This record gives sequence, structure tokens and C-alpha cells, in this order.
Amino acid sequence: MIIIKTLVNLLEIKEKYNHFFAKMVKIVVDIEKEIIALDSELHADLEQLLLENDSDQKNLWGANIYFEGPIFIEFTSLINIRPAQGNKSMEVQNPEIRKKIEEITHRLIQK
Repeated sequence: MIIIKTLVNLLEIKEKYNHFFAKMVKIVVDIEKEIIALDSELHADLEQLLLENDSDQKNLWGANIYFEGPIFIEFTSLINIRPAQGNKSMEVQNPEIRKKIEEITHRLIQK
């Protein structure tokens, strides 16, 4: 698991930080600190890593990054189920949060 705060190439992620899945990597984005944790079998482990590094749980959202294909970001994770925050499904439903996740991901992960 790693926390990225500066630009990383997607190929580097695939080669160095892809220990669990062949076509994708799970990420958790802190939309306030604008950082990403990645390289874990479970989003919950990435969430825990960020919490241990002073992130606030309400700002952490899970997604998947695909190395190839028509989809780059998939906004789906069990950690996204938060009825208290208005998100009742695994998919991030708030368009503003989705946009923030996209912006941070595109700023930190270069295709």
C-alpha cells in the first residue's frame, strides 16, 4: 500500500503497485487532502491507511482505476455505502464528489 501526493504514471502503478488484480487497482481518495492510497486487495485497508495518516473518514471515497479499456475510473466500493452522508449504494452518487475524485485522480495519475 502506498499514499501518493504527487504525479505518478499509470504504467508505474501497473508495474510497481499492482499486487492484487491484473487489469485494475483499487484506490481510496481523500477529497479534502487531495491524496490517493492504492495497492490493496480491499478498499477498507486503504481507508485504514489514510485514517492512520490523519484523514477524516467522511472525506474518503473508494474507486477502481483500470489500466486499459473504455473505463478509467469506476466509482464503486463497499466503503462508499454511507446513508448518513446521503450515499446509499456502493457507487458514489453525488456528482460533486465524483467530479472531485476525477480531478484528484487525473492530477495524480497520468495515463
